[in-house]
Amino acid sequence: MPSCCGSWGWKSEPHGARGRSHVTFESIIAQWGAVAVFVGAMLEGETAVLAGGLLSHQGLLHWQFAFVGAAAGSFLSDQFFFAAGRRYRDSPTVQRWTQKRAFAKALRLLERYPTSFIFGFRFLYGFRTVSPIAIGTSQVPASTFLVINAIAATVWASLFTALGYWFGEAVTELAGRLRPSRETLLMGVAVLGGIFVLFQILRWWRKR
Repeated sequence: MPSCCGSWGWKSEPHGARGRSHVTFESIIAQWGAVAVFVGAMLEGETAVLAGGLLSHQGLLHWQFAFVGAAAGSFLSDQFFFAAGRRYRDSPTVQRWTQKRAFAKALRLLERYPTSFIFGFRFLYGFRTVSPIAIGTSQVPASTFLVINAIAATVWASLFTALGYWFGEAVTELAGRLRPSRETLLMGVAVLGGIFVLFQILRWWRKR
């Protein structure tokens, strides 16, 4: 029978494994996978959620926990930026955001397609962070944003977790040909993900 999960989504240890002091890279990912997906969905987005789906395919993280971590991280992140735009719309920080071209475009799209834009902005490249701030400065009721944001976060998390899981099929097939160790494979995925996240951070910093 399948082993049970802990409260954060990691697999329980095999019989006799307790008490061993050897800690592997794989065990770290397994133990903190759901937390990493949650934080990654808040800070970066799709890459962390795709990685969560891939880890689910590898059997290191149950897909339910990858999905919940992704949905919760995305939802809370956008609620935070919406609240910042709503409460601090006159602050210098928010005012700097209003000077960005994407901010004005987000407001135009919101005016033309209010419900569709609130639902879909997280799927639009370059609009992930600026959009909830822009919506927060608008007249959209907080309750309306909360409901649509919750639905959109659920759909978004489902989609990218599934894509990561399906991507795991291709990774598994490639690994079968190259025959790397599982830990080497996971390390490679983590390094590539880290490079991508660093690239995104540098790009964001230059746009400030």
